[in-house]
Amino acid sequence: MRTRFDEQLEQLNMLLIDMGALCEEAINYAVGALNEGSEKMRKLTYETDKHIDDREREIENLCLKLLLQQQPVARDLRQISSALKMISDMERIGDQAEDIAEITKSIKKPKEEICGDHISDMTKTAISMVTESVDSFVKKDLEIARAVIKKDDIVDQLFLEIKDDIISAVREDKTLGEYFVDILMIAKYLERISDHAVNVAEWVIFSLTGQHVNEELIEKERL
Repeated sequence: MRTRFDEQLEQLNMLLIDMGALCEEAINYAVGALNEGSEKMRKLTYETDKHIDDREREIENLCLKLLLQQQPVARDLRQISSALKMISDMERIGDQAEDIAEITKSIKKPKEEICGDHISDMTKTAISMVTESVDSFVKKDLEIARAVIKKDDIVDQLFLEIKDDIISAVREDKTLGEYFVDILMIAKYLERISDHAVNVAEWVIFSLTGQHVNEELIEKERL
């Protein structure tokens, strides 16, 4: 019985890895639509988001099967319940990638691109956070999960820099107001994606320790 249970837990891990990879693809396609103005990239983003939704339902069904048909011990129970929470955040990542792709429909780029490097850096950091948060769950690695949470500061700082760049640019050329609003919205969605990756990492910490992140910090301060 336990062997079968372990096999299903491994299947859960593989499905989560696949869902994480789909999230990475969706983000890349969405930002690709921004950089290239490509309708193909937008369609790929929409299709990938549908695959993310499908994977979410598949993982939900497997988790419910594990909970109903097996008798998981405390740590297994935390792992399964955390997976259910994680996929909700990952599904939102897919939605936000789709939101970015949707915004790119109306973007008309100026001759000199503004904030391009910061958007690129935000994208790379957000994708690495998604990848590593899922990786920390599969590997049961607290340090990777904690590193993901720390990376959120990088994304927040990049977002502030984009805002500052846009404020300066608007002062110089008010005719590009609509473009700047679109870029700021895209940056905000990337920031939210990183927030969801942090949520995933926090659920990993809970699954391994039985403590939420704030509880873990309080416990460390007592020691």
